Amino acid sequence: MFPLHDSIPTRFPPIAVWCLVCANALVFAFELSLPAKELQNFVYLFGIVPARYSHPEWAASVGLSPGDYWPFLTSMFLHGGWLHIIGNMWFLWLFGDNVEDRMGSIRFLFFYLLCGLVAAVVQVLVYPDSTIPTVGASGAIAGVLGAYLVMYPRAQVIVMVPILFYPFIFSLPAAFFLAFWFFMQFFSGTAALLEPSQMGGVAWWAHVGGFLAGMLFYRPFLSPRRQKAFYPDEIDYRSAWNKRLEP
Repeated sequence: MFPLHDSIPTRFPPIAVWCLVCANALVFAFELSLPAKELQNFVYLFGIVPARYSHPEWAASVGLSPGDYWPFLTSMFLHGGWLHIIGNMWFLWLFGDNVEDRMGSIRFLFFYLLCGLVAAVVQVLVYPDSTIPTVGASGAIAGVLGAYLVMYPRAQVIVMVPILFYPFIFSLPAAFFLAFWFFMQFFSGTAALLEPSQMGGVAWWAHVGGFLAGMLFYRPFLSPRRQKAFYPDEIDYRSAWNKRLEP
């Protein structure tokens, strides 16, 4: 299921979301400009290599500093390809604006980074011996999805499901869509644990960790001033969505 739209309008410009999308796009453009060898070194240097922290002798032997923790931040802005960055930025664009609407731009930015840090730590704890870099904003974005789930559970999400090359488009409650997404990450991560050689690929457990962090930590980041305003979670989402579709 690929989400196309949600039913919640925003009241304030999502400045932090715009800045994050631009920052990720600029870093990805820089990645594309690098020759293959330099790109590999760049990703190893600024991505999270779990063995860098669990096996300091190995890290030192390959030129990685075991005491450098900046990759927990910088890895959030690296991506492994066009589909990787487009998918991540679409989810951030689609769900991030409504979460930022309740937090404000600065609070949202700190919340986003916190979820990304938690996601990275979880991935390192699950795969401490991995020598493959983990990159991408998906852990932080998973935190945004977790916050969206508890903040707007009755929202409607328009999704597309391609069946035999025909796109079926319909709406689902946000609670169902996001719960389905989370359990897909959880079960995929559990299945990956059954394969001892599975050290790379999709960072399922970063997604799980980020999502749970978003659900647990979103409340202190809510803006008291914006909480006093009227928000769409106080209305019937389905009726509001149907009204928006009227000519």
